[in-house]
Amino acid sequence: MKTINFMITGVGGQGTVLASEIMAAVGLAAGYDVKKSDLLGLSVRGGAVIGHVRWGETVFSPIVPEGRVDYLLAFEVLEALRHLGQVTSTGTILVNQQKIYPVTVSSGLAEYPSEEVIDESLYATTKNIYKVPAIDLALQVGNSKVLNIVLIGALSALFDIEASIWESVIRERVPAKFTELNIKAFNAGRDWMIERKNK
Repeated sequence: MKTINFMITGVGGQGTVLASEIMAAVGLAAGYDVKKSDLLGLSVRGGAVIGHVRWGETVFSPIVPEGRVDYLLAFEVLEALRHLGQVTSTGTILVNQQKIYPVTVSSGLAEYPSEEVIDESLYATTKNIYKVPAIDLALQVGNSKVLNIVLIGALSALFDIEASIWESVIRERVPAKFTELNIKAFNAGRDWMIERKNK
């Protein structure tokens, strides 16, 4: 059983830690040995948050080895670009189409990369790129804060694991009053990816 390495990256407040918890629980439910680790920067100030999740027959370390990420789940465009060096040439990148400008950009000290530069960087890393309109889909189901679950829904469609397993894990880990909202978000992302794959 090949070890599958995930990296989940975003900024504080985007639900990165919850996403890594869900990914770890899904892996366990699917029969894998699982390890995970969350690396928190200045998350309360919108700093970077990175989650490592590994599924395999036997996994010894929670940290994905350098350059061995199979799936990069990025909640923001710049955060995706910052971690491209970790992705294998056959890896898959799912990136939320949202730009959150860091202080260096908003203060005029730096420029946010152009769409051309973003695309060149992404496709120079791997051909398996999915630009997920996660923030838009989250707003459509009722709340921008569920963009993390939209992305997990999109990712789920790339695996041969029953949707019911993913949904069960989500139900266990979100407050009861937000359960249905999160299930709608999951299905929105999953349906988007299924439609994309069928084109």
